[in-house]
Amino acid sequence: MKAQIIKREQLLNISMEKAWDFFSSPMNLAAITPDWLDFRVMSDVPDKMYEGLIIQYNVHPLMHIPLWWVTEITHVKEPYFFVDEQRKGPYAMWHHEHHFKQTEKGVHMTDIVSYILPFSIVSQPLAGKMVRRKVEAIFSHRYVVLEKMFPF
Repeated sequence: MKAQIIKREQLLNISMEKAWDFFSSPMNLAAITPDWLDFRVMSDVPDKMYEGLIIQYNVHPLMHIPLWWVTEITHVKEPYFFVDEQRKGPYAMWHHEHHFKQTEKGVHMTDIVSYILPFSIVSQPLAGKMVRRKVEAIFSHRYVVLEKMFPF
């Protein structure tokens, strides 16, 4: 099955150092995640991520049904990018790149998410549209929250 790709870009009024400090802390993810996901970090995590870090979450994406989600931080190049990949969870594949670039106006942040759903070819079209709307809603929420946190 073909991977779905969602790319979001945002300019933040923040330094590279502060951007990295915020986004490289796994505990800050809950602050930019919509309440309807009831997102919770379930594992003990350090203040800063590192390659190989395994993070366990509990999320409730549909009808308050809990899902266990495990990701691994697979690549880190401080302060420019990091990648998290699902090891256990609702997707057949999840690969999320986080890129940061200093500009004259602030930090240009780019998220690139590639995912594949586990469903059969018969249920893929219907479920795919619903899941894409949910993932896009999560990133739209993050955009609004980050605009408020780091206003121009």
